[in-house]
Amino acid sequence: MSLLKIKSNGPLSLLVRHNTVIIFVLLVIVSSVISDSFLTFKNISNLLRQNSGIAIVSMGMLLVILTGGIDLSVGSVVALGCVLSGYFLQFFPFPLAVMLTMLICMLSGVGTGYFVSIRKVAPFVVTLAFMTITRGVAYIISKGTPIQVTNRVLLGFGRQTLLALPWLAYVIILVFVIFSLLHRFTVFGRLITAIGSNESAVQLSGITVQIYKFLVYVISAAVCSIAGIISASRAGVGSPLVGTGMELDAIASVVIGGASLSGGNGSVLNTLLGVFILGMIGNIMNLMNVAAYPQQVIKGIIILAAVLMQGADAGKAK
Repeated sequence: MSLLKIKSNGPLSLLVRHNTVIIFVLLVIVSSVISDSFLTFKNISNLLRQNSGIAIVSMGMLLVILTGGIDLSVGSVVALGCVLSGYFLQFFPFPLAVMLTMLICMLSGVGTGYFVSIRKVAPFVVTLAFMTITRGVAYIISKGTPIQVTNRVLLGFGRQTLLALPWLAYVIILVFVIFSLLHRFTVFGRLITAIGSNESAVQLSGITVQIYKFLVYVISAAVCSIAGIISASRAGVGSPLVGTGMELDAIASVVIGGASLSGGNGSVLNTLLGVFILGMIGNIMNLMNVAAYPQQVIKGIIILAAVLMQGADAGKAK
């Protein structure tokens, strides 16, 4: 017994348990050694801006994955949010345009949540369908052409800084704090984790599981709408092409952060670190003028390594 206890608390076990933090720190060190431009203010600001959208989307994806689900529609909802924000700003003031954009995007979450939680359809199938539907709606609204954004408030939000940091960095911090509190210190957060761990046990305890599974998809759609608005503020256009492949990056960030795709295990902090691990990999390879295709290969290898390390951690826990 004592020998097993020593092994479970040994250095190797600690390395496996905190692999996301260790990878992040090592990557920062290696990147700063490889390129003198990495730790410059300009590059860090660009890194924060470029990864602001995926950081926000990954928070919603984490909640969905904690319940044992998956959301493949996030990239398309981001595109819808981007197009809607550009469209509504042509007719309404900024606050109203943002509210309308969020409400309409959340309808996608209502749809996916209904079919997953009430009709018991597999999340993969439902969100795959809504991925196509929402992307199609974005193309219909924009007529296949990017909508020019001229609103100074939105453009300034995406491009200006405050206290040497881009405004988008404060959005990341705010969303991170909200989701951390929601996950760790609320009944809602504890229950969605419990649902992913053992849904039958939660159901037998008298909890209406369907409500919580429904809400995580609505929350995911809500944060995707925010990411879409951010994309419009950065690019200056509402484009239906925005968010292509973002669902894969969001899932990868959550997995690199140590979350289990079967549900019941995950961390908001580690998910955010997972976002910036992927972001830094792309950033340092861009600084080194590495072509885009090898970047995809390297990202895939890192995701696979993260899953294997996660499996090792699970094995030690047993």
